[in-house]
Amino acid sequence: MRITRFARAGAVLGAVSLVLAACGSSSSSSTAPAASPTDSGAATAASSPSAETSSAGTTTERPAPPAGQAATAIGAGEGELNLVAWAGYAEDGSNDPKVDWVTPFEKESGCKVNIKIGDSSDAMVTLMKTDQYDGVSASGDATLRLIYGGQVAPVNTDLVPSYKTIAEFLKLKPWNSINGVSYGIPHGWGANVLMWNPAKVSPAPTSWSAVFDPNSPFKGKVNPYDSPIYIADAALYLMKTKPELKITDPYALDDTQFAAVVDLLKGQRGLVDSYWDTYTKQVASFEAGSSVIGQAWQINANIINGDGKVKVETAVPSEGATGWSDTWMIASKAAHPNCMYKWMDWITSAKVNAQVAEYFGEAPAQTKACEVTSKGFCDQFHALDAAYADSIHYWTTPTSDCLDGRGKICKDYAAWVQAWTEIKG
Repeated sequence: MRITRFARAGAVLGAVSLVLAACGSSSSSSTAPAASPTDSGAATAASSPSAETSSAGTTTERPAPPAGQAATAIGAGEGELNLVAWAGYAEDGSNDPKVDWVTPFEKESGCKVNIKIGDSSDAMVTLMKTDQYDGVSASGDATLRLIYGGQVAPVNTDLVPSYKTIAEFLKLKPWNSINGVSYGIPHGWGANVLMWNPAKVSPAPTSWSAVFDPNSPFKGKVNPYDSPIYIADAALYLMKTKPELKITDPYALDDTQFAAVVDLLKGQRGLVDSYWDTYTKQVASFEAGSSVIGQAWQINANIINGDGKVKVETAVPSEGATGWSDTWMIASKAAHPNCMYKWMDWITSAKVNAQVAEYFGEAPAQTKACEVTSKGFCDQFHALDAAYADSIHYWTTPTSDCLDGRGKICKDYAAWVQAWTEIKG
């Protein structure tokens, strides 16, 4: 298996000014036609914000996205499809002749696929703004930027047969929908787990305190993720262990909450052996024995255990975990919309979604994929476990307008970036 997922490491979020500008106004420009209320699955343009209930139980106003229209039918393919994708999501056999789900799609659909690898969410947003691409495999930290920026359109899920058996816990979520309108087809997901070497860490840890408590017995052996988004992991820990801070969303932190989280992370610095931003760094650190515990992706653990130099175990601790979910989205100005709809159905069909998930190292969004993955794969990645999925706080972009509905009193991502520089010293 060729591991390609890790192009995203160290490129989780950014360009928050785009988000703030887009989310602060419903007047973002788009040349997409206005939606018709009669279109199945289509978005209806709104001139005023609509109310939603936040996780904190308060009511917050979310501005309507730019006017857009979902397709009402799929015609013949246009003969070409231009995609922006994470490495490993659109394999055509050029990296490994045995790994190819693009060529069969081209033969079946008549759509020649041109792939542009996006090595970060920021890069994907920038590429989609050129209007040269028909679709993108966007992570949760980029999706709202694309929606509110007018780069992507609503999706008529009735025209994507595979959508019917996509896991329900991934549908119509804050990162892939607005006001009950779908803006994409879920592709794959995962949690940022706690990983440890059981030969050095015993008993098995059940809390993130193992990496955050200044009195942790693993001083000098902790291996955290190197990104400003890791601030959310510390916030999640304090959300559960310091209720007096009243944190309700690890991505929505006011001045007091943010200061407490930053202090925690500065204190953690004394526990750290090293930070990792690519899988190779974490694998090397654990195999060398310099690190024995830290936040990880499940695939990192699989590689380490596959190498056989050391053994590691993983779990989602009692406080829960952050994570990520990716979505295929169609460009609002797609030149080849029929081919894109065909692709969204193909890539999330059982056989293909299973192939991608196993190659990439993630839980497939398609529940039927688990019928054709290798034995034990879906169990390992908790693919059908709704409770596990619900325990994840998926990556999103912090904005000054608090995501939990408290108003414009929260630290935006620019503040997170600055704080992370200070945390690492």
